[in-house]
Amino acid sequence: MISETDLILNKDGSIYHLGLLPEQICDNVILVGDPDRVKVFESKFDRVFFTNHVREFYSMMGEYRGKEILVISTGIGTDNIDIVFNELDALANIDFVSRTVKKKKRKLNFVRVGTSGSLREEIPVDSFLASTHGIGLDVLMHYYSRKEDAALKKIGSDVTKLLKKEKITAGAYATKASNTLLKQVDKSFHKGMTITLPGFYGPQGREIRATPQSHHLLDAIQKYNYGKHTITNLEMETAGIYGMAEILGHNAISLNAILANRMLKQFSKNPSKAIEKLVDEGLELVYRI
Repeated sequence: MISETDLILNKDGSIYHLGLLPEQICDNVILVGDPDRVKVFESKFDRVFFTNHVREFYSMMGEYRGKEILVISTGIGTDNIDIVFNELDALANIDFVSRTVKKKKRKLNFVRVGTSGSLREEIPVDSFLASTHGIGLDVLMHYYSRKEDAALKKIGSDVTKLLKKEKITAGAYATKASNTLLKQVDKSFHKGMTITLPGFYGPQGREIRATPQSHHLLDAIQKYNYGKHTITNLEMETAGIYGMAEILGHNAISLNAILANRMLKQFSKNPSKAIEKLVDEGLELVYRI
C-alpha cells in the first residue's frame, strides 16, 4: 500500500500537482514546455473533452482523427519532468482507492513537441530533429535505480570526462528513445543525440553578466561522437523524458523544432510558424502509432 506522503491526492481525488483524475488519462500523451503551446492544439483537434490548469501544468484532452490525445505542458526542466511522469504513470497504473499498483500495467506513448538549438552547421534553423538519445547533464537520473546497457554507460562516462576537462563537476547520464516511436518519425527529420542541460544561460554557454565556467563546452560537446552517433542539439528536458519513460515502462520520443543554430549564431525569424508545423508533425506521428 502506497503511503499518503508518497502518493498525494487532492480532496477531489485528483493527483497532487497535475490536478487530473484517473479517468482523465489516455494512452497517447504530447508534452510541451510552454503552457500557451497547449492552446495551439485546440484548433487541430476534432473535439476537446476537457481542459485543466494548475500551476505551469496546462492539460487538454481531445480527439484527433479518431485518436484520444492528452496534451500537457511541463514547464522548463527535468525537475518538472519528474513530476509529470510520476503523476501520469500513477493515474494510469495505480488504484487510487486501494493505493496499490494495478496487476495489468498500462504502457503510454509520450511525444515531446519542443524547441531546441542546433550544434551542427548542417542542421539549419527551422528544421526538425528527432532525438535518438538524451544525454543528461542534470541530476534527475542519479536519484533513480535504472539499468543501463554498455552503450549508454559508455556515452555517460565519456561525456563526464569531457565535462571534467572543462572544469565542470557534473556527472552525465545517457538515455535513449523508444524504437517503436522512433520508427514512426517522418524521414525528413534529422536524427541525433541531444544534450539536456540544467539551465538556459551559463549551462548553455550564454554570457550576459554571469561568467560561465567554460567558454568552450559547446565546441567540446559538438566534437563528441559514439560510433555513428553525434551530438546534434541541446535543450532542457529530453534526457529526463527518456529516462523516466524507460524506468516506468513507457514509450517516448522527443521531436525538436530547431530555433537556433549555435555554431552559425542564427535564430529563427518566425519561431511560432516552426513550432506550429512541428505540432502538426507530432499529431501525425501519434495518428500513425
